[in-house]
Amino acid sequence: VQLQASGGGLVQAGGSLRLSCAASGRIFSSSLMGWFRQAPGKEREFVTAIRWGSDLRYYADSVKGRFAISRDNAKNTVYLQMDSLKPEDTAVYYCVTGSRYSRRPDDYPYWGQGTQVTVSS
Repeated sequence: VQLQASGGGLVQAGGSLRLSCAASGRIFSSSLMGWFRQAPGKEREFVTAIRWGSDLRYYADSVKGRFAISRDNAKNTVYLQMDSLKPEDTAVYYCVTGSRYSRRPDDYPYWGQGTQVTVSS
């Protein structure tokens, strides 16, 4: 499985960005696609995930109500709509896929290359 993330950039606080992650290779309906992020000097943290074959979604408390994950199965693409962005959302965002839900980075065997999101105050 290969993952290609895009859509990062620089935005002012309160603004919005949408990230995309295109997946190629063998993807099962039971698989999860999601996003982690890593801010400078911090560990990677779980942001959100969605299953390919259902509407089940998971969110970190820090982004609940501001971020929304969605998917387009026909395009094998997952999107992360980020609204009401805060400076503390500044990080490199990584697209991931795995077979089971987890908030641990080590449980996701496939990672995209990361895309920088910078939120200015």
